[in-house]
Amino acid sequence: MPLPSEAKDVMQCIAFATADAYHLGNLCLDLVSSGYVEITLPRDAANVLVVGTEKTAKEHDLGIIFFFKEGSAVFWNVEEKTIKNIFQKLEKHEVQPYEIALVHWENEEISYRRGEGQSKLHRGEILINSDTEMDDIVLEKFAFSNALCLSVKLAIWEASLDNFVESIQSIPEMLKLRKKLKLSHADVMQKIGELFALRHRINLSSDLLIAPDFYWDREHLEQLYDKMYRFLSIDRRVKVVNEKLQQCTELTDLMRNHLNEKHALRLEWMIVILITIEVMFELGRMFF
Repeated sequence: MPLPSEAKDVMQCIAFATADAYHLGNLCLDLVSSGYVEITLPRDAANVLVVGTEKTAKEHDLGIIFFFKEGSAVFWNVEEKTIKNIFQKLEKHEVQPYEIALVHWENEEISYRRGEGQSKLHRGEILINSDTEMDDIVLEKFAFSNALCLSVKLAIWEASLDNFVESIQSIPEMLKLRKKLKLSHADVMQKIGELFALRHRINLSSDLLIAPDFYWDREHLEQLYDKMYRFLSIDRRVKVVNEKLQQCTELTDLMRNHLNEKHALRLEWMIVILITIEVMFELGRMFF
């Protein structure tokens, strides 16, 4: 918590996850034509677009925005009006956009300031070294933003999983009370598909479980990334999500087995009926 005398120097960094992905090339052309300035990162910092703006919330730092291809945007010292303008422009470049209410509910906001000493995350606030070269400052902000991007994406997936759990939470009680499941085989397979798609996003197609290759030979930036990663409890949250996914998988398997047993029982009764009819025909031929 900054002291009152320092409050005027404190700025805000805000992260949002707005869609499954962005078309970064077209987004870049759109933003540059609107007066934003593209900032170049090293070539191995792939799948990210960085732009600068003079429309800052405070005068103590530049306004910088990081757009990650995975559908997240991180704003550093950008005025609220400009953030809204960016959101409008993003609509044309989003793949599978999220509900706007969910986007704003699941954001991450953290305070930061420029000052003396090595850049770091301390007591929930980011310090950016004022004496650092601008190119290095952008990289440090990128490292922090990278972790923030993961956190907001994970928050969206956590919300999706909660909705999935809510959609099937009545199933165990119905099975316990021997009530008829109002789910078809197609419904169950759809649920299984949703579950595996979510598991794939979290464990295979994202960087939630391992640090990006970009940090392998950049120890200082990796430390900043790891510090923010731990501060946002991403590792613990991923474990909780995977435990929930495992429980949901067991339940959907139970649902599928239940439907398969019902189908097998139905086939058995059909066979019994057919055999009974055939026996009756044979008896009819024998006596009549």
